[in-house]
Amino acid sequence: MLNLASILVGLVALVLAIPSTIPFLGWGNWLVLPIAVVGIGLGALSSSNSGRNFCLIVFAIAVVRLMLGGGII
Repeated sequence: MLNLASILVGLVALVLAIPSTIPFLGWGNWLVLPIAVVGIGLGALSSSNSGRNFCLIVFAIAVVRLMLGGGII
């Protein structure tokens, strides 16, 4: 059950991360990071790893996008 919750939280984070790849909307990744961390935590508590891994990928995408934009852009 926690794995499903982790995947759902990861999907919410991914939906928020997609528009944040557009220039001048990169600040939205700061909103995505804590949501993805919650998903990682839920995935770590479950017996399966797929939800945790999905949230880790979303987290990595947001971090890379923030690094490319200098943290804001």
